[in-house]
Amino acid sequence: MFKNHIDIRLKHEKFIKKVCETNIVYGLKNEDGFAMSSSNDLEDEDGEPIGIICFWSEKVLAKSCVKNSWEEYEPTEINLAEFIENWCIGIDNDELLVGTNFDQNMFGFEIEGYELILELIAELKKNKKELEFLKFENLEDLEIQIKEAME
Repeated sequence: MFKNHIDIRLKHEKFIKKVCETNIVYGLKNEDGFAMSSSNDLEDEDGEPIGIICFWSEKVLAKSCVKNSWEEYEPTEINLAEFIENWCIGIDNDELLVGTNFDQNMFGFEIEGYELILELIAELKKNKKELEFLKFENLEDLEIQIKEAME
């Protein structure tokens, strides 16, 4: 089944705007951890699909994916600053991808953690919004360190 790339990109842009507005990201969690999928587009050096941890901008979107292999999962809130500091950086370090606003058919936007952080920083700056971080002084410090890590 082919999913329109423009639609997926628009859902991702909605994710960026919404989480920066609400400061909340949603994941699906069970006793074993968070819901994961496999990339539809990218493979590792062994030809295996790269793992994706999926997140949503709204609880209702996350809840709509609680079916089939994810029927034991529950939507859970993650603070945006924690999502950036712990999740996005950790996912990137683990060579996984972030999936945003996946639909019930497991189609969504796939992005590297550091790239997602830069998109979130751009949106936060555009809205003149600052977050309080534990490991970074401010958005500027975070942006500098992420860009250096990407070089």
